This record gives sequence, C-alpha cells and structure tokens, in this order.
Amino acid sequence: MALFEPIFAALEAAHVRYVAVGGVAVVLRGHARLTADLDLAVDLEHEEALSAIETLTSIGFVPRLPVDASGFADAEVRRTWVEDKGMTVFSLWDPDDPTRAVDLFVVEPIAFGELWQHSDLVDLETTKARVASISHLIAMKTISGRPLDLDDIEALTAILERGGPSD
Repeated sequence: MALFEPIFAALEAAHVRYVAVGGVAVVLRGHARLTADLDLAVDLEHEEALSAIETLTSIGFVPRLPVDASGFADAEVRRTWVEDKGMTVFSLWDPDDPTRAVDLFVVEPIAFGELWQHSDLVDLETTKARVASISHLIAMKTISGRPLDLDDIEALTAILERGGPSD
C-alpha cells in the first residue's frame, strides 16, 4: 500500500469525498492480490469533483488522454466522454513515477451517497483510506464480470462468510 498512501493522504487532507472501489479496496478488505492502479469513485457534484481533480493534479497526476483535467468536474464533459469515447473511467498517471495510476469513475456504478454511507475509513501505516463495503465491492465486481473480478468476488464472499463486515 506504500505506493498509494501518499494519494490517500492527499485526498484525506483535502477532505475529498472519495471511496476506493477496485483492486486496492479488495486488498484493504483482506484479500492479498496484485493491483496496478487505484480505482476511486468520487462525489461527482461539480465542486467535489473539482476538488478531487485539483488534489490529484497537485501531487503530480496528469490525464492519460490529452484533455484538460478540470473537464472531469463538468457533468456535460463527462457525458460526452461516455457517449463519444465509451469512457467508464478517467485515467490519471504520474509522469515522475509511471507505476502510480488513478482511475476515477465518470459515472456512478452505485450511487455515490450509498457508497459513502456504507464505506469505512481503514487505517494504513501513515494515513487512512475510505474503502467501499464488501457488499458494494461484490456488486461492482459483478457488474464488470472480468475473470479477475470473479476471483475477487469469490475471495470477498469468503471474507463475509468468515464474519467480515458486510456494509
């Protein structure tokens, strides 16, 4: 998690409304596996989305595509990205450390308010990270349905069966 801790620290310090929802969230919920990027759902209200982008760009992240990062905060721009480019996530990366990448969902796979309400702050070594509930992770992984997602669903279900938190 050391690779992602500075990202979480920056988001927490800026009071960004985000929830970790991808592979990093699966790891933080107790299933050890490799992951190459940090998947986040952020509050898509204009000011909140702008705060997320400003925080990420302030720590060196830039869009993978040749677009203005602040466009992410504009609902109409996001709509055109989805309709014209088939975009599901807005990808950012750190040119100084290409191993650091963040994907922001451009549409809410689950209503953000619900994700936020059922998420938990998980202690990391130097900061905290807001992580989606296991039940929401399973729901999102079911929507994706990729082979790795199916493996994650199996592991997350086993964690629930062992008495892990469900929401």
